[in-house]
Amino acid sequence: MAAVTEAPPLAPAPEEKPPRKRRGRWTPYWLLLPGILWLIIFFALPMIYQGSTSIQTGSLEDGYKVTWHFATYWDAVSEYWPQFVRSGLYAAAATILCLLLGYPLAYLIAFRAGRWRNLIMILVIAPFFTSFLIRTLAWKTILADSGPVVGALNTLHVLDVTNWLGWTSGDRVLATPLAVVCGLTYNFLPFMVLPLYTSLERIDGRLHEAAGDLYAKPFTTFRKVTFPLSMPGVVSGTLLTFIPAAGDYVNAELLGSTDTRMIGNVIQTQFLRILDYPTAAALSFVLMAAILAMVTIYIRKSGTEDLV
Repeated sequence: MAAVTEAPPLAPAPEEKPPRKRRGRWTPYWLLLPGILWLIIFFALPMIYQGSTSIQTGSLEDGYKVTWHFATYWDAVSEYWPQFVRSGLYAAAATILCLLLGYPLAYLIAFRAGRWRNLIMILVIAPFFTSFLIRTLAWKTILADSGPVVGALNTLHVLDVTNWLGWTSGDRVLATPLAVVCGLTYNFLPFMVLPLYTSLERIDGRLHEAAGDLYAKPFTTFRKVTFPLSMPGVVSGTLLTFIPAAGDYVNAELLGSTDTRMIGNVIQTQFLRILDYPTAAALSFVLMAAILAMVTIYIRKSGTEDLV
């Protein structure tokens, strides 16, 4: 009878070591730290300082003290509401003109430019290589009373229509609302074209072919396919144009007159000339709040909440 062999003893199971902490779990936070510090130092702290300035009272000689004088906001709005309205109208007109001019240009670059695409894009962003001030001053020469532009507008009787609308005065364009809107449109046009081009370039060309196979006319294809798919670019472009245009003061200062002053001109004057810091700070906060409210409503109405 064969002897039964005993099984070798089992080796003890190794002790489970606690899982090591992930070394890189703090890496994203360290990468965010420079941006957070930048926002705190150059955005949050100045906002807090301006907020405290807006509720101060006093004078430059005696000094300003925080007295929680919120009536400054009501006084500022009640006195300078025409400039607020004018800024909104000028910015809206410039934004609409930028959209009407920029959309066909962006469409051309995205679908029809071919090998000329890069050259046209360089021409679009080329004005950024020149000072904003110089570009605006150039429009004083373009719109001069004895210049060819004003002469052509007079020949075509365009100034008669703009005089009736109140955008020009007599036979001149300078120092009128039309000159300010033209300056705003020119200076902020690239901010409209670039988002539109980015949005249009992402559209699959096969969608246009499919629309054509379904006997859709070109205008129907644009209305049903191209424009709806480019709405993110339209919303982004209009925001990037309207927001800086509403707070701009250079174009109104150089191309306009005392009757075309925007709220940015009032804030500049209050800060640098009159030295009424509480009123200037209150106007800045009111402008920021008004733009934020309009932008929020606009984004919600356009159905592109994912952009915020």
